[in-house]
Amino acid sequence: MKVMVFTPVYNRANIIGKLKDSLVNQTVKDFEWLIIDDGSSDNICNVVKEFQTQQMGFDMVFISKENGGKHTCINLATDIAKGELFFIVDSDDYLSFDAIEKIINMYDSIEDKTRFCGVAGLRIHENGEVIGTTFNGEYIDATSLERKEYNITGDKSEVFITSILKKYKFPVFESEKFITENVVWLKMAGDGYLIRWFNEPIYICEYLEGGLSDLVKKDLLKNFYGDIYTDSLYIRYYHYSLPMRIRIYGGSYERYLADRDKNKLQFILKNFGINKFVLSLSYHIYKVYKLVRRKS
Repeated sequence: MKVMVFTPVYNRANIIGKLKDSLVNQTVKDFEWLIIDDGSSDNICNVVKEFQTQQMGFDMVFISKENGGKHTCINLATDIAKGELFFIVDSDDYLSFDAIEKIINMYDSIEDKTRFCGVAGLRIHENGEVIGTTFNGEYIDATSLERKEYNITGDKSEVFITSILKKYKFPVFESEKFITENVVWLKMAGDGYLIRWFNEPIYICEYLEGGLSDLVKKDLLKNFYGDIYTDSLYIRYYHYSLPMRIRIYGGSYERYLADRDKNKLQFILKNFGINKFVLSLSYHIYKVYKLVRRKS
């Protein structure tokens, strides 16, 4: 089995059938479908049982766990994944009929796989419009940190080498249920791992209201520790300018002042690698910056 297709689900039983149909219609069936239910309250168990009575041409594994967020599902999935490649496909999206075939062919085209952590095709909307931007040509080998340099913007359909991804677990913070997947992708890029980005659409997105992509925009700031941790990685890997760092430090201190939780303060100082004086100074500069912006 070459590919592990992994789908985390949370109250999406009513729409996952479209993804199932796209998997049934794949030109190559060298994959297994792993579904992890993140504490849903709908009838996803019954829906999956119905799937399992059908002749689909591939194996399916279903696991239920307590609600903890998509990142905790990925951590669990990589622990048990058996395929050489690991492909995260959300429950409200689906694949082109030849997606698995294209993934395998592109992966097999890599001669020195020790330098790579995976391959990535294009995501498109249902109308065929490419999400983000891309380059000219068949493929480019680059790290996730080099995407802007090669005009690779917007969401893409990354497929990771399972043995590599197993080494990069998402941090889990108590009572927080979201952290952006970029924290792991950036770490792999920071360690020099390449991705073979290829110009073929394989993943179709709907971005439904209430889906994860929609919730990211609304709930990111509710997850204090995950957000600070993410900012610290962006500062490190993207080499943010001093003004940008000051705005991040100042905004983080402002959030700490909302409840004055000393644990949050220590987390800020540790992850940003600064002292309280620098943090406080950044906050006062940040307040002036916000005041000027409001008046302009």
